[in-house]
Order: sequence, then structure tokens, then C-alpha cells
Amino acid sequence: MIRYLLSKMLLAFKNRYDYDIRYQQDILKNDLGAFLKFMGFQTMSSHSGNMPAGPLYAARIRAILSDDCGPCTQLAVNMALEAKISPDTVQAIIDKDLNNLTEDIALVVKFTECVLAHHPEADDYREKILVLWGPKGLITIGFAISSYRVYPALKYTLGHGRSCHRIQINASSITPERGSAIAGETKNAE
Repeated sequence: MIRYLLSKMLLAFKNRYDYDIRYQQDILKNDLGAFLKFMGFQTMSSHSGNMPAGPLYAARIRAILSDDCGPCTQLAVNMALEAKISPDTVQAIIDKDLNNLTEDIALVVKFTECVLAHHPEADDYREKILVLWGPKGLITIGFAISSYRVYPALKYTLGHGRSCHRIQINASSITPERGSAIAGETKNAE
């Protein structure tokens, strides 16, 4: 019965976001205990704390782009648009176009890139994040960066990873640049 209910939940998610859920279905079919742990992980990745949507999705999108430029990235983009982040802002996050982002979103893009690159400049950005959103905001960004990288890794591990493809942002289609760079090397840096 529980598998049936969880399967219905997955199908609802698939229909809402037009997202390939086969890797989740495989986990549910083969190991209910593992699937329940995965659901617990979902709670971590959906944590938004006191963060505004723009900076939060900046961390999520930049983190997922470091490991994927396919369906997982598209899902994060769709969720950002659903959270009422403008298509232009979403595109600027993907492009690392700091000149077309608000100061707080650009800060999170730079911080995320430094964290992913293990660059010491992350320390300076961390201090600015603490001033803006406090320890709870920093934890939320930490959850976003670390948890959003899990999905592509899990999908590729289970044989459901997809090659890179163009990302749809409403009527526009772009090819994202994969990987992270240190803040000084990001497109249109300060």
C-alpha cells in the first residue's frame, strides 16, 4: 500500500514538472527503505529557511550546473520560474552574468562558484552572506549547494543520467556552461 501511495506521489511530480522519474521509481521498486531515506533527503534539498527565492535558486542552479546540464537543471529552472523568479534573472544565473543580477543574487552566484571550486575567496563572500541572512541563511545556502549536486550523481550512478541539452526558459532556449569557476573568472565579474 505504501509503495502505491509513493508511486502516485511520484507520478504527480512527473506530471507537474514533466520530469523523468524513472530513477526514483527504480529505487522505490527495489528498496523501499532506501526510497524512504531518499524522501528524507528531499526534505533537506527543499529547505528554504529565511532565504528569498532569487538567492536560493542562484545557489541551487549554479550547484546543479556543476554536475548536470540536462533534466535536473531543467527541473531547477522550472522550479525557479514557478517561484516567480523572472526568466531574465534565471538566464543570468545560468550564464553567470553578474551585471544582470541584483547584488544579493550575484553574491550567492559568486559564493557558490567559490565553494564548488574550494576557493579561499568563499570566506569573504560567506561573511557578506552572514550579514544579509545570518547563520540560518548560510545553512540554507549550504543545503542548496550540497543537496542539489546529489541528484545528478544519483541519476548517473543508477544509469538514468542524460547528456547535456538546451535548457528552456519559457520561450527561450539556451545551452548552459557547465562547471564552476572562481569568482574572478565568472562572466562579467565585478
